Amino acid sequence: MGIKFNQAGLVAIGAALGVAASLHFSAVADRQATTLQLPVDDLRLFSEVFGRIKSDYVEPVEDKKLLKEAINGMLTGLDPHSAFLDQEAYRDLQVGTQGEFGGLGIEVGAEDGFVKVVAPIEDTPAFRAGIKAGDLIIKLDDTSLKGVSLSDAVKKMRGKPNTEVRLTVLRKDEAQPLDFVLRRDVIRVKSVKARMLEPGYGLVRITQFQEHTGENLVTAVNDLYKQSGGEMKGLVLDLRLNPGGLLNSAVAVSAAFLPKNALVVYTDGRTEDARMRLVASKENYVRGAFKDDYLAKMPAGSKTVPLVVLVNGASASASEIVAGALQDHKRATIIGTQTFGKGSVQTILPLPNNQAVKLTTARYYTPGGRSIQAKGIAPDHVVEDAAENRIVLREVDLQHHLAGEDDKEGKAARDAKAGKPADKVIAGTTSGPGATAPRIAPKAAPKGDKAAAEKVDPNAKKEDVQLNAALNFLKGVPIAPAPTTTAAVK
Repeated sequence: MGIKFNQAGLVAIGAALGVAASLHFSAVADRQATTLQLPVDDLRLFSEVFGRIKSDYVEPVEDKKLLKEAINGMLTGLDPHSAFLDQEAYRDLQVGTQGEFGGLGIEVGAEDGFVKVVAPIEDTPAFRAGIKAGDLIIKLDDTSLKGVSLSDAVKKMRGKPNTEVRLTVLRKDEAQPLDFVLRRDVIRVKSVKARMLEPGYGLVRITQFQEHTGENLVTAVNDLYKQSGGEMKGLVLDLRLNPGGLLNSAVAVSAAFLPKNALVVYTDGRTEDARMRLVASKENYVRGAFKDDYLAKMPAGSKTVPLVVLVNGASASASEIVAGALQDHKRATIIGTQTFGKGSVQTILPLPNNQAVKLTTARYYTPGGRSIQAKGIAPDHVVEDAAENRIVLREVDLQHHLAGEDDKEGKAARDAKAGKPADKVIAGTTSGPGATAPRIAPKAAPKGDKAAAEKVDPNAKKEDVQLNAALNFLKGVPIAPAPTTTAAVK
């Protein structure tokens, strides 16, 4: 049977290959071969097409290239996150989880044959240049990206620091394409940032779930408690624009605020390896059996301090796991907009010559049994921020996306049919896909020249209506819904 890496080996692709996706590393060198009934007629058709290309294509094509592209097509046709990883892509996958890589600092996905920006990473060339979530990248320098695979597009955007690249993008509501000249840099993503909002009220922002995010969270929260004299009245955990990252780090962040051994997330798939239950215990977030439990250093008040989690449409994967776990356990109130909906698990299956297959093998479910896939986490209070470009790209918008499912009853029915005991889940959740949630009207965008507004420094200080709503909520000020809406969350 295959050798299964420990649960700390679950990682997300991060910035390297687009929308962050949690990954499960599994070796298959000694896995017993599965007997397959090969479709002879379809293989004959493949052979016919292969032969026609070899004999009639306008230019000679190497067999190796044709076979590699056939493998690529076989995987990318399944869903947006399954892929073939050559040696370079496999290395990039591992580099991306360390929080340092070369490039522009853009989380991307694929749409209509082009590359679409999921979110720019803070404090990177793309963020400073004004690249926005939802931008469609159509050209790099003078090269069209139409039909270019996502991994190849990422390779083209990467390069040596201090070299320039011109991005041509289409932006919603802009009549003409926009050009941005970016200078590549070594992207070092600081995953945890914290500051006091007011006496007794603190903000912790997590930009990505990296190898040391859990430990950095402990340091940040302890610093806030020291600044407030040992007690906190409320804490805001900001996961907006967070594309995901390492799964064990997501478990750590959840465990920092949940009771010991509380269920954080579970997965369900066709194979035994694809079915896991991750709880708030050291074994599920500390890498290395002999390392100390760094969460033991969290202030005692962190388990009970009033907590708000901020999310938006670019909060994906590991971010959704944290938000869903804290929401289902009624440990935090979720404020913002519907999350991205990246709720599938990718298993890395190593191949010869340092290559691999990244294959979707399972779906994520919150402790209360909700499927995250293609749905996301619905906030308890919808607060939209019209001062920012609205994020319209979500998992459900990606071509070939894996369908979501409402698993609370579906899994119980399957387990009963299989004669398995039902999982213990939390009865009653604060909200979920299809539930109704109060909305707060966004602040109107400032009047004036639209083109001039687009050129405003993205780092310029502006009112953060979502953060203000979170702070007011912690103070006991109710979030009033807009006069005309109490609409169902999509």
